[in-house]
Amino acid sequence: MAESPEHILIPKHEVLSEQEKEKFFSESGLKSEQLPKIHANDAVLRDKEAEAGDVVRITRKSDVDKKTELAYYRLVVE
Repeated sequence: MAESPEHILIPKHEVLSEQEKEKFFSESGLKSEQLPKIHANDAVLRDKEAEAGDVVRITRKSDVDKKTELAYYRLVVE
């Protein structure tokens, strides 16, 4: 299997553990169906072993100051 692509324009993607996922939903007040989706076969998830129902945190630097990191969350779907 090919590794997920690494490129300066591709932000860091990480699959949350069950504990991190529970904490995220508890603190945000969101439900999984409210999150934007990302497909399990997306190229950036190739070596992450992400499965449907997992939550992925995408971390990227702010376009404004390039120092602040912003986190976005996606629900993995088939």
